[in-house]
Amino acid sequence: MLEVEFASEMKQYVGQKVGSSDWLTIDQKRIDDFAAVSGDHNWIHIDRERAKQQMPDGKTIAHGMLTLSLVTYLASQIVRIKQRSRGVNYGQNKVRFVSPVQCGARIRLHRTLEKYDEIEGGARLTYSNTVEIEGVAKPALVAETLTIVYN
Repeated sequence: MLEVEFASEMKQYVGQKVGSSDWLTIDQKRIDDFAAVSGDHNWIHIDRERAKQQMPDGKTIAHGMLTLSLVTYLASQIVRIKQRSRGVNYGQNKVRFVSPVQCGARIRLHRTLEKYDEIEGGARLTYSNTVEIEGVAKPALVAETLTIVYN
């Protein structure tokens, strides 16, 4: 994990890969729980029996938005800014769901700091993110995300 005291120290990492997260297994419980809170009950996510008949490899797949939502959790394993009052998700500039994440797959995040902007009271960090699926050539997700870190 990359640890810095202050957000301003992140300037030196612009253009560099700042790290990778641990692997995370995407199980059916996590998919079902996401369906419950998001209201997205599409059968491709939650109907195991139908998936056995109609989906590639007979498995359900995670919601793309579930994969995107895990970027924040996985990123917390990559960079830590110690002296900050708070950090907030400022949004995404670009998100692509490249490959489906099948139930039982393991994923991890790779993160590069693309841009550092000083703002009043803190910094805006722009990251490129790639969510890798273990054993799959194409990533699950590529996204450019923005985080604001307040002093």
